[in-house]
Amino acid sequence: MTPRITEAARAYREKLYPGSAATLYETDPEFVELFANFAFDEVVNAEGAGGDLDDRTRFLAILSALIGCQGVEAFKALAPAALEVGVTPVELKELVYQSMAYVGFGRMLPFLLAANEVLCERGESLPLPPQGTTTRESRRAAGNELQVELFGEGLRSAWERGPEDRRPVSAWLAGNCFGDWYTRGGLGLAERELATLVLLAAQGGCEPQLAAHALANLRAGNGRELLAGAVSQCVPYIGYPRVLNALACIDEAAERFAAEGEAGA
Repeated sequence: MTPRITEAARAYREKLYPGSAATLYETDPEFVELFANFAFDEVVNAEGAGGDLDDRTRFLAILSALIGCQGVEAFKALAPAALEVGVTPVELKELVYQSMAYVGFGRMLPFLLAANEVLCERGESLPLPPQGTTTRESRRAAGNELQVELFGEGLRSAWERGPEDRRPVSAWLAGNCFGDWYTRGGLGLAERELATLVLLAAQGGCEPQLAAHALANLRAGNGRELLAGAVSQCVPYIGYPRVLNALACIDEAAERFAAEGEAGA
């Protein structure tokens, strides 16, 4: 059979992959028809639910979601499309680096290798320009300032309080998670928080952290509509259950953020 692809879906796919044929066109035409019409037309052209996102933001979210759900083959397939519509090589690598603190080296490494492969195929020279902004001496203080900005004064010097066996992890969160990764160039703080939110949503089982980072996103300037839209645009890639859970966490965070505003008024 010949897949019946809508004109809008065809045009969007051509924008992502100019001049290339779909690899599943011959083996799975029914799937191609259903997926392309949904992901490349219905979702990206939705009224609300992120249909108004620019392609760069949409793909920052999608690539982060694919890391979170461990969709490495889909990541390799979609990374070239992301580069085609405005994601830069540095941004692509920074998304992967950002995931290190949330998925760990074991689950990040396949995506680092995939990103390198995609960039080399496009003629990029590796390594890319360095993006680090901290030193071994400054990283913990710099990271802790970002923690306080996003999560409140309760995290100021958190490694000095609490059970003895938790204090090293609190110090690592400040120095490594935030001091090493969040302080890097290539992506802004709000973009890193958005990427983290979608990455956590795609993992599943991280709802406490997801709710906390939804609130951090709002404090970083990412509005509820942006958060809900970015997550909703990932439905074709991570499925409905994790998106619906994430939307519930975003609503919970929006209520808390509104209460903070009323309390400070």
